[in-house]
Parts: sequence; structure tokens; C-alpha cells
Amino acid sequence: MRSVKRNTDRLSLLEKSWLVLDAFRPTGGPLRLADVVERCHLPRTTAFRLLTELAGIGALVRRPDGYYLGRRLFELGSIVPLERDLRHAALPFMHDLYEATHETVHLGVRDGLDVVYVEKIRGQEAFALPSRVGGRLPLTCTGIGKALLAYSGPDLIEEVLRRPLRRLTPHSIVDPQRLEEALGQIQAAGLAYEREEAQPGGACIAAPVFGDGVAVAALSVSVPLARFQPTRLAPAVKAAALGISRALARTI
Repeated sequence: MRSVKRNTDRLSLLEKSWLVLDAFRPTGGPLRLADVVERCHLPRTTAFRLLTELAGIGALVRRPDGYYLGRRLFELGSIVPLERDLRHAALPFMHDLYEATHETVHLGVRDGLDVVYVEKIRGQEAFALPSRVGGRLPLTCTGIGKALLAYSGPDLIEEVLRRPLRRLTPHSIVDPQRLEEALGQIQAAGLAYEREEAQPGGACIAAPVFGDGVAVAALSVSVPLARFQPTRLAPAVKAAALGISRALARTI
């Protein structure tokens, strides 16, 4: 169970409210009052008051088994301009890529040192993946993340290389020199490869999506390692990412 470790005494009411909402990651609920108290380190009376007020405005819904994130949050999230325009531009190309490969297709953006998945089309024979729409994974452990990192500029790359690199599987890259070399290869090829770094038995190819000259997202195809065929998948991924970039250019 995830626990938010912060000094809550100094937080404003707005920050405490957001802390409560953020505690619902990654499933959206259900959470009981005791769960929120434990995850947010808030006094029980404060947590109960915030849950009640957030439910009163539709940000949360109370059901017999606990609280859930409310539909009102989904409505607001669906109109965030960048993600809305990005998904609108990307979906036709994502469907084309799926039809060409019949494998799982992802679209993700960078948020800090993580990739956040904004769209996903599951393959016909999809295998277990740690990704989900609205979920996040480390930049350095995913094809999408590495594609975004490679095109994010030297300052971010240096920051990531200075930090301890997170490990999701025994194959995750935790050596800064290896990661730096991989990022250089991505910049040269315009493609990022990932083999069992996020999920044992899985692999993917990703390509950056550009908007106004900046990498605003990345697109990937994920497959079981046993049928990973880079020479077949790479051209399709690169063409789809280029198509999304051109579609975004018409909207900017």
C-alpha cells in the first residue's frame, strides 16, 4: 500500500485535498477512511472532513465498500488541452499501427521523471503489462520513457544520470553509463528499444512525437519477447509517430 510521507501540518487546505485525491492511485478506489488516514498521514477528523466535502462536490463518490474517485474528475481530465489534442491527433495513427501489428500500442507523455500513459490499445493476444491509462512508470525503464528522455535536452538527462536509477526487473538499466549510451543510440536512430526492463517476458519499440519542435509524447508497440521482431515493427512505429507529429503541427 502506497503511503504519502509529507509533513501535513504545514499544508494548506487545497494541498491536503489534493493529497487525499492522490491517495486513490493507482486504482481509483475503493478506500476507507482508515486507508486515507494511513496513506496521507492526516488526522482522522481532517481526513473525514475532506472526504465528506470532496464527495459533496462530486470529486469522490461514497459507496458501501468505501470511497471512489468521482466522475467529475474524469470529466475535467478529459478536457485537459494538451492530452485532449494529443489523443485526438494520435488515435487514428494508433489504430493504424494496431491494425498493422495486432500488438499493444501505447501513447505516453513525460511528467517529471516518469512517463504517464494517456492512451492504450490492447493487442489481440495481449500479455500482462504494468502500464495502464493514467498510470506512470519510470522514464528509464520503458521504451516510451527512454524516447522522451533522449529528446528532453541535456539538463534533464544530466539530472537523471545523477540520481539512483530505479529498477523494475533484473533487466532494468541501473548503470548511468549504459543509460547514457542507450540515449545516444536513441537520438541517432529516432527509436527506443526496451527488452524486459519494465516487465519480464516483454519488449517494445518506441518513437518520439514532436509538437512545435519539442518531444511532447512518444508512441510504442509492446509485444511478448518471443515474437519481438524489430525489423518488422520499427518502420511502422516510426511512421505512426511521424504521422502524429504532422497532425499535431496542423493543430498548433
